[in-house]
Amino acid sequence: RVSNAINLNNSNMQCGGSAANSIIAVSQFGGSSYYSCKVANDELGNFYQKDLKNNGVDSNLHSENLEKGITGKCLVMTTEDASRTMNTFLGITGDYSRTEIMEGALKDAQYLYIEGYLVTSENGQDAMKYAKKLAEDNGVKTALTFSDPSMVKYFKEPMESVIGASVDLLFCNEEEAMLYTGKDNITEAREELKKAAKRFVITLGANGAMIFDGDTFIDIEPYSVHAIDTNGAGDLFAGAFLYGITNGHSFADSGKLASLASSKVVTQFGPRLEWHQAKEILNQLHQV
Repeated sequence: RVSNAINLNNSNMQCGGSAANSIIAVSQFGGSSYYSCKVANDELGNFYQKDLKNNGVDSNLHSENLEKGITGKCLVMTTEDASRTMNTFLGITGDYSRTEIMEGALKDAQYLYIEGYLVTSENGQDAMKYAKKLAEDNGVKTALTFSDPSMVKYFKEPMESVIGASVDLLFCNEEEAMLYTGKDNITEAREELKKAAKRFVITLGANGAMIFDGDTFIDIEPYSVHAIDTNGAGDLFAGAFLYGITNGHSFADSGKLASLASSKVVTQFGPRLEWHQAKEILNQLHQV
């Protein structure tokens, strides 16, 4: 719990979570997004609901329906080499289940985006499978992020069960790709990933990214920057990429947008861009 000694009213607070960061990015670039989540009827839960709305994201949250409990929190510690360590208290989010999934909103979507962190609980796994089947039954494409290497390392079988035959789009980094496939090099891992996903993105940190568009591999060049905080880079990459492919951009152009966006966010503290930064990035790409 956050100590009472910390004055949150004077802090730079943001609603967060990996998927929330991605969904807000979609909105910042000009896309339409909806977020299913769970917070408590407390001060931070009410803030979370308002912050989503202020960022143009519709959600399942309504003040009159919030349950009693404690809203989850995440303490992110960043070292001088831009690496980050997270200390997370899930709070009421640990009870996230299929109840939070709004069928009507999902049926209207182009893509369902599933956060891999949910795989750590049985109710989370059930929600992932339920949402994926609902999407597939209604012609909605499915996208999944592995979220973190530990999700693949310690929950591989449940993750395989969620993926099932395949997903339409998978996001992962190099380490996650090799852990999931059991391969010790990225060349073999990317071939093996074709069995799990029709299309996928492998982020490579300072080396850019690799995209499989269902037919060919596309190398996305990195943007050279001085990184001070890598927290949220993968989230922003996914959000920018999802915005691109759902708004008329090719996989290659969406990859460029995502690479530029993630390179920008690592030069500052926090997992999000400002609204004007998102617009500047779009303008920069349009001028190329």
